[in-house]
Amino acid sequence: MSRTGERQRKTKETEIRVYVDLDGTGESNVRTGIGFFDHMLDALARHGMFDLDVECTGDLHIDAHHTVEDVGIALGGAFLDALGDKRGIVRYADATVPLDEALVRAVVDVSGRPFLHFDVPLPAGQPMIGQFDAALSAEFWRGFAMESRITLHLDGLRGDNAHHIVEATFKAAARALDAATAPDPRRADQVPSTKGSL
Repeated sequence: MSRTGERQRKTKETEIRVYVDLDGTGESNVRTGIGFFDHMLDALARHGMFDLDVECTGDLHIDAHHTVEDVGIALGGAFLDALGDKRGIVRYADATVPLDEALVRAVVDVSGRPFLHFDVPLPAGQPMIGQFDAALSAEFWRGFAMESRITLHLDGLRGDNAHHIVEATFKAAARALDAATAPDPRRADQVPSTKGSL
């Protein structure tokens, strides 16, 4: 069974098309107009082993906020579609990823209940990474968690460099999402919940 999802989103602020294949090889084709954000989405695909296509035209003459948030929303929706009824998945996973001095932990429950805990402190005086406002990382993950209906906890354990911290966040989330959405051969066609649905 194909585990793919596609979402399109068009507002006065952004026009987005997102495609994801949960059983991919980590290939990505990402164009948002924000270099560092493209780099983060590429890292999400590569370390999550998701194939990912993202095309976004946004109101970058204002700032990157709408683009980053709306891509999170569209990608979350595509994930939700790709997961289907969640039969046979592992459901829970965590990953802790270092990048030099930075260390970030991601914990995932593919629960059907959207929730984001985001406690990833950023160093003062480093608000921008290229054209990307480091604070927008939280907005991306909020949009993603709400639309994918995934419970996601992201904790920055340490770090001094904003680039390293944000990148470790995306890589940790990628690893945890890959593990949580992976097929569990012991569950076969079962939904991993006592409720019978997620």
